[in-house]
Amino acid sequence: MGNRYLWLALCFCAFIPSMLDASSDGLLRINVKKRALDINSIKAARKGDKYAKVVENRLLGLGDSDADIVPLTNYLDAQYYGEISIGTPPQTFTVIFDTGSSNLWVPSSKCIFSIACYFHNRFKGTKSTTYTKIGDELQINYGSGSISGFSSKDTVQVGDLCVVDQDFIEVTKEGSLSFVIGKFDGIFGLGFKEISVGGLQPVWYNMIEQGLVKEQVFSFWLNRNEADEEGGELVFGGVDPEHFIGEHSYVPVTKKGYWQFDMGDFFIGNQSTGFCEGGCAAIVDSGTSLLAGPTTIVAEINYAIGAEGVLSSECKTLVDEYGDMIWDLLVSGVTPGKVCSQAGLCFSNGAQSVSSNLESVVENENGVGDTVLCEACQMAVIWMQNQLRQSQTKEAVLSYVNKLCESIPSPAGESVIDCNSLSKMPNVSFTIGEKLYTLTPEQYILKTGEGIAAVCISGFMALDVPPPAGPLWILGDVFMGVYHTVFDYGNLQLGFAKSA
Repeated sequence: MGNRYLWLALCFCAFIPSMLDASSDGLLRINVKKRALDINSIKAARKGDKYAKVVENRLLGLGDSDADIVPLTNYLDAQYYGEISIGTPPQTFTVIFDTGSSNLWVPSSKCIFSIACYFHNRFKGTKSTTYTKIGDELQINYGSGSISGFSSKDTVQVGDLCVVDQDFIEVTKEGSLSFVIGKFDGIFGLGFKEISVGGLQPVWYNMIEQGLVKEQVFSFWLNRNEADEEGGELVFGGVDPEHFIGEHSYVPVTKKGYWQFDMGDFFIGNQSTGFCEGGCAAIVDSGTSLLAGPTTIVAEINYAIGAEGVLSSECKTLVDEYGDMIWDLLVSGVTPGKVCSQAGLCFSNGAQSVSSNLESVVENENGVGDTVLCEACQMAVIWMQNQLRQSQTKEAVLSYVNKLCESIPSPAGESVIDCNSLSKMPNVSFTIGEKLYTLTPEQYILKTGEGIAAVCISGFMALDVPPPAGPLWILGDVFMGVYHTVFDYGNLQLGFAKSA
């Protein structure tokens, strides 16, 4: 960009009406809007595209190995979004501020063959004096759909901040129903550059390099009060003390890419599930509405809260035919990791991870039978082991496991519960940095409608990521609404405190 265009961009941005709450503390506050929960939108999104943020290796330049790529499941029903502008003069777009991805993308005026583009604002490069087309063809896969387009550069305004020479993707194809019903135009990625498609520079990186923020920190406050019109605030350059109570507790980022950290044991009520005692990877993702975790644990949660799940005949068959054998092996002292191979249910390397693709457990009708039974066996071992710690009888344990089989969550549908039973449901707790972070039923259950029209949905969904990347938890808006979250890029750490 020439100096003339740079000057024009800076001058124009200076006179654009501000979207931030001006103050003398040097913080940039972006007002975040909140969309009311809509059961029909959730159902359509889940049927249309339960999307995984899977990035093709060739776009990241990672060669043939996909060991560092974590498939993150997400629903395009995100409730929080804000506005940015691109170009000179500015063209306004509604975006999801997403810590689970790193690219900025919006629909292009050249998107003419995708219905979704006609429902949203489209960027017109010819109308911007600061626009530069790069033209590299890029694609991001989202499970059953994808977006594709080409790279460009222009001035991006976020609140009062003008980021010049900013890379972004002009989308020319949106291949999913979820993009049609989405209340947003594009995605504003706040993850690390390591997962940026095409190696494009994230906006946050340019904010730092261009000296636009006071501190290398941004923070989210999400307002979960449905009666309030204000959805929350995204603060660049620090934290707003009015957004949280007490002090933040910090944990280090363990892997750059997503905002990933180590999580400890998960509790249902006061009872340890034992699943993450040895540690699990976890990610804070503002682009995910719900809480995503391993099927084994989500099934236990569903059972505890009375959520309707999918009946897995394979799981029940396993309990009926092999339950006694698994029990005897555990009681005799066989290491849990070797029980299923000794029972003849897992072959080759002895243990296919329970964190492998959930579809093979509850959906895949054409899969290999021993693979399904192996996965069901590994789930049963974890469940039985937890019950053995409580000195339960064999009959009680097998009955419990049989009931859990019915609560294995469906990856293609919502888990609906009785809204009148919230008072009987247990709290759930995450161990982060040796501290418990608790969610009450009122916080992890999503409710839409009132009276006889009320529908309550479990805030948990199943996500199975195989080792070495998994098991994996994704803490989305359900968690971030309760705990104010600080993303400290300068010190590579995450901070959590109770939201105000």
